[in-house]
Amino acid sequence: MKEGIHPKYQDTVIKCVCGNEIPTRSTKTDIHVEICSKCHPFFTGKQKLVDTGGRVDRFKKKFNLQ
Repeated sequence: MKEGIHPKYQDTVIKCVCGNEIPTRSTKTDIHVEICSKCHPFFTGKQKLVDTGGRVDRFKKKFNLQ
């Protein structure tokens, strides 16, 4: 490999708006994100599945589930 053409790979911290900090290594010095695994609804279990028009009930009735 050629010398001096690659960016410096260094320790850095990813900072989320919620205050969570994740230590990692990157070529960037400061990484700021708006949402992370600590505050994302999918990972926190607060995500709600929307049943539009009773599709889940019709599926269960059609295949005799539950």
